[in-house]
Amino acid sequence: MDENGLFEVLKRYGQYHLIEHYRGLEEKKKEEFIKNIEKLDLELVFKLYNHFSTPESDKPRKYSNIKNSNIIGLHKTAEELRMKHLAKKRGEELIRQGKVAVLIVAGGQGSRLGFDYPKGMFPISPVKEKPLFQLFAEQIRAMEIKYQRRIPLLIMTSEENHKTTVEFFESVDFYNLDRENVFFFEQNMLPSITPKGRLIRSSDTSLYVNPDGHGGSLKALYGSGLLSRLLSLGYEELFYCQVDNPLVKIADPVFIGYHMMHNAEVSTKVVRKRSPEEKVGLYLNVDGKDRIIEYSDLEEEYNDARDEKGDILYWAGNTAIHIFSLEFIMDLNKNGFALPYHCARKKIEYPLRKNLIRTIDIWKFETFVFDAIPLAKRTCCMEVKREEEFSPVKNKEGLDSPITAKKDMINLYRSWFEKAGIFIPEHVPVEISPLFAFEEEDFMEKIMDFSKEEIEDMIGQGIIYLG
Repeated sequence: MDENGLFEVLKRYGQYHLIEHYRGLEEKKKEEFIKNIEKLDLELVFKLYNHFSTPESDKPRKYSNIKNSNIIGLHKTAEELRMKHLAKKRGEELIRQGKVAVLIVAGGQGSRLGFDYPKGMFPISPVKEKPLFQLFAEQIRAMEIKYQRRIPLLIMTSEENHKTTVEFFESVDFYNLDRENVFFFEQNMLPSITPKGRLIRSSDTSLYVNPDGHGGSLKALYGSGLLSRLLSLGYEELFYCQVDNPLVKIADPVFIGYHMMHNAEVSTKVVRKRSPEEKVGLYLNVDGKDRIIEYSDLEEEYNDARDEKGDILYWAGNTAIHIFSLEFIMDLNKNGFALPYHCARKKIEYPLRKNLIRTIDIWKFETFVFDAIPLAKRTCCMEVKREEEFSPVKNKEGLDSPITAKKDMINLYRSWFEKAGIFIPEHVPVEISPLFAFEEEDFMEKIMDFSKEEIEDMIGQGIIYLG
């Protein structure tokens, strides 16, 4: 693109303020400005802007045939426990065969937590204050040791945190993972836009942009070449999670096993909603296809619905934990699929000029990875206990905050001790490294090696850490 091409594009979309700004730049900065504009899909942004500017776009979509999906429930009966055991054996077999890789979506910053670094670097464990990245890396390392097989770790970053994330992993020597088996790739970026259709600058040569959502992971994985590489190495399934949930069971063998037993292309873990007001997407069957619908896209009658016992009728809350068949992701990309975009309306602190900052409204366009579920021929959904697997760190205070996540981690570890017949006083914080035990069964075996005196001594110290 040359200068004339730039002017043509900006005039087409009525961005005359950017033309005026460009004309005031020195030659080197003009070149940078053009280069940065070239990387962005302005046609898509204005197509989305025109769509979301219509009054109809604000209204929840009306769905004609909604019902609960067939979901594997919590294991209570003897038959359910037998199936769980079978699923675990199938999942462990697949891991031992080297068929499973892990993807952690980690493109966000910790700004909502008052943390000026990638969210994966946020210290979260209750005793050692290990960052989220470390908890996941230690789980993978523990599984590699147990199953005697390397598990590739893929981390999706964004333009704003890629360099910092890579440097962080280098500084901690990849937490003893094989660095040749850890892969970083960036998701795409889209310009944000004001409600009046104006693009805004983040610097003299760049526009204000945002990551294209976790749905962008499926395209970026393909575009990076990593998808083809994994398939060529014989990997078949991709365990997917987001970086903000410290209770995630990475590459959970039970989950993998059920995914295989259903011959699923996409599988999902869900938890029961706390209340009708909880802001969580719902796993539902709509017109015969499983899908997740965001709470904001559902009419109140669905969020508030109760069954004959008075319980929440549509209860299956999205945990953002999935398994994707790698062949399914490849087929989607080969066929040029496009996930639907959603519009997030945000407020940002924007420097209008030197020493003048104003809060302005912007629209961000993003895709959600769960919108790929109805594109699958076969799906699987599994209910898990919230207190064991879902405690996201999204807010600085209140629900889904570092305080609640740490409390949930302590309660989980304490429950393991209690099942082993060991009572831990409420005031004693507890942390169990995945390298000591990454699941309850491992803990039960290892804690038997401790004498009563050793356990009493740990409790007496007022802090328990097993690593």
